[in-house]
Amino acid sequence: MEERFPIKRVIDASGNLMEADDAGEITQELCETFYRHMLRIRLFDQKCISLQRQGRIGTYAPFEGQEASQVGSALALKSDDWMFPSYRDHGAALTFGHSMERVLLFWNGRNEGNVPPEGKNIFPPGIPIATQIPHAVGAAYAEKLKGTGRVSIAYFGDGATSEGDFHEGLNFASVTGAPVVLFNQNNQYAISVPLTKQMKTKTIAQKGLAYDIPSLRIDGNDVFAVYTETKRAVERARKGEGPTLIESVTWRYGAHTTADDPTKYRDQAESEQRRKLDDPILRLERLMKNHDWFNENWADDLKDAIVDEIEHAVAEMESYPAPDPTNLFDYVFEKPVWPVQEQKEQFLQYQRGDQK
Repeated sequence: MEERFPIKRVIDASGNLMEADDAGEITQELCETFYRHMLRIRLFDQKCISLQRQGRIGTYAPFEGQEASQVGSALALKSDDWMFPSYRDHGAALTFGHSMERVLLFWNGRNEGNVPPEGKNIFPPGIPIATQIPHAVGAAYAEKLKGTGRVSIAYFGDGATSEGDFHEGLNFASVTGAPVVLFNQNNQYAISVPLTKQMKTKTIAQKGLAYDIPSLRIDGNDVFAVYTETKRAVERARKGEGPTLIESVTWRYGAHTTADDPTKYRDQAESEQRRKLDDPILRLERLMKNHDWFNENWADDLKDAIVDEIEHAVAEMESYPAPDPTNLFDYVFEKPVWPVQEQKEQFLQYQRGDQK
């Protein structure tokens, strides 16, 4: 199956061109766009880990190492398409136009963080594994019935492909011909379980065969491979040619979440080796340097501007008034029911200090 589904690559780890057919996509302007987005979400990711360690946001899911997969795929969409992220795809959501302040609010446990900017079709992140896949397929099918031409993209990890929602979603997408891109980021580990212990199949792409869905594998650290192949899948969907399953082979450097210790289940030396040899941002930087497109002053100014943007978003997030905890009780059912009302009264008594 690895021979049937070879990994597509446009540029190698040294920034050299591999696929001549895609050379036309490589321009200085596009490189700078990719670089800006990838650096932006990496700095955001690093800041969020610091905020969590300081107790300023809750448990956080980092994505460092997966920037090319998220940026390249998100930029292949049109602005009014649908995005269905998992809890690790806030980099894609930011690239697609989500508000940085709102994303921070989400990780601070605020409902406001689930609301995308006006005109952006970004679903709240799927926390239960793979539940966003049927949602994405359903939305895509609805757009097909309405004839809008809009496409959905569903993001999910390798662990999601072992869930029933994945298979139900693929079956429904196949039967209906839904205009959806099923974008798997295979970062090699489902929490602490390596791919080899999670499934017997050699690839995730081959799982599309059972549903007669065109499938492929790409180098998830090659932003051009991600962009060009996702763009082709989006165009197929928009023309009415149905769904595509993409396996983007990548790696997460850090923990599954900030509540996790990756040193317990894998050798972190491999992550450090990958960071030196095949980091997605460094790969793009090497390509730009090979073409004399990389300017150190431009990169430094870009970093400073991004840091300022992040700090402003953090300040905005922390300026929000404290949430009303009684919302936990008021929005469980359409109409109040006595057990929840009783719990609410007990909570209010505790707040007033008259709880024994």
